[in-house]
Amino acid sequence: MIAYAFGRILQTLLVLLVISFIAFLLVATLGDPLGLLLPPEASLAERQELIMRLGLNEPLPSRFLHFLAGMLQGDFGLSYRTQEGVGAMIAARLPATIELAFASLLVTLAIGVPLGILCGVRPSSPLAKSVMLVSIAGITLPNFVVGVLLIAVFSVQLGWFPSFGRGETVELGGWTTGLLTLSGWQAIILPAITLAAFQVTFVIRMLRTQLLEVGQSEHIRFARARGLSERQVWLSYAMRNALLPTITMLALQLGNVIAFSVVTEGVFAWPGLGSLFLQSVQSADIPVIAIYLIFVGAVFMIINLAVELSYPLLDPRLRRGRA
Repeated sequence: MIAYAFGRILQTLLVLLVISFIAFLLVATLGDPLGLLLPPEASLAERQELIMRLGLNEPLPSRFLHFLAGMLQGDFGLSYRTQEGVGAMIAARLPATIELAFASLLVTLAIGVPLGILCGVRPSSPLAKSVMLVSIAGITLPNFVVGVLLIAVFSVQLGWFPSFGRGETVELGGWTTGLLTLSGWQAIILPAITLAAFQVTFVIRMLRTQLLEVGQSEHIRFARARGLSERQVWLSYAMRNALLPTITMLALQLGNVIAFSVVTEGVFAWPGLGSLFLQSVQSADIPVIAIYLIFVGAVFMIINLAVELSYPLLDPRLRRGRA
């Protein structure tokens, strides 16, 4: 098990190295840092000083090594748009995106898991059929349409929730959070529901499919033949087998939520990484785009690694196989 974990960690680091190299090529080959970081009237000495400071006079391999060394030390370069440190910009926006991602995950778990179990255990019930019918809308409607509809109903018509922003925030040990204020909770509800709309329908359909498949298997029929109650059969036997693919999907969907919250953050003017990425694309701020790509890759790889390493803990058969 230790050898397997070590091998997977090495693979993850290798993929992150490749992603970092691609991001470095974006920074090295696109855009004009001198034209964007210096005023038009800058002197030749100022241009030479910036070239030396950014290492633009060095060969590409040396610049890549300095790029990696800088990231390991927390130096992610300068933004072409604001001339701020990219690391500080990411750190300032990260709490908003993390809180929105976990709020949407809670909505997904609270709604998707119970309804998925219902549709898998009682697929012929009128409620299950209604849920499956409504879930089609969650799959087909884009996030921005769901967000606009929620704003039109709950912000414009009813006035229950704000239509943009994060609400009042407080500093908590270097972490800016809106979850300690009433306006912060009111502001996060609509974006979290919008971001969770597709995830909820996905969880419902996946749990239903897994439970229907497991319910027809031999060991479930054997459990019923032993005289176990339906509750014991579904909770003790069927749910265990449906757990692994569901956990995998939920973990990877969390990565999707963090990485691809761009549209939702744009609709609700949520001050997170998604809106920062949109602003950077509009202004061709290549360093910010590159670091965002590395961050997204790191999130996906770390979550995927954690999921794979958790499999043997959830399924004893995998522990025996690895041994």
